Amino acid sequence: MKQVLLASALILLPIAVFSGVNHYLVGPDPGLAVTAPLGDVSQFASIVSDTQAIAARGDLTAAEHRITDLENLWDDAESKLQPQAPVAWGNVDAAADAAFAALRAPNPDAGQVSTVLAGLQATLADPAKTGGGMTESVAGIAVTDAAGHPLPCEMMLNDLRDTLQAGHAAPDSTDRIKELRERATERCNADDDRRADSFTAQALALVTP
Repeated sequence: MKQVLLASALILLPIAVFSGVNHYLVGPDPGLAVTAPLGDVSQFASIVSDTQAIAARGDLTAAEHRITDLENLWDDAESKLQPQAPVAWGNVDAAADAAFAALRAPNPDAGQVSTVLAGLQATLADPAKTGGGMTESVAGIAVTDAAGHPLPCEMMLNDLRDTLQAGHAAPDSTDRIKELRERATERCNADDDRRADSFTAQALALVTP
């Protein structure tokens, strides 16, 4: 019996040693798991799915209330997620701002809302995408150049200032425009052009032609 156990041990020992060495030399199977740059974003995606379902029923007011849950959750996670993956975070942030702007427009367009929510969901699924060399926009207003670089926030704020001075702000949007302008200025002063541009674009979208 002892000879059988000894023989078994002598057979299993090289296998175990080889497996351990192989693990450290080759590394874990790359097909086992791929970590997303922002980690688990299922909670955000779930809110977007809820918002899409509500919007599909035609209740854009309720959809706007639900997307606000995403805004609060996303803002709470900013201090952790932005340093972790700045590019991926910026992609999702811009897509989220586009959704907020579409749902908070004075007269939300159901088709536009559907498009931006689908875009936000796709970005959450692949937050590291770069945009393929195309100009990015928020609420229909360009916020990057053709290479995907954020436009200078000072330039966009100047555009907003000139537009407001021309007297084109819708009366019922004045408070919201003021809030967005203040947030854009704050982010611009912090050298956060991407988010500043997003806020400015949302404000410009509320200005009547």
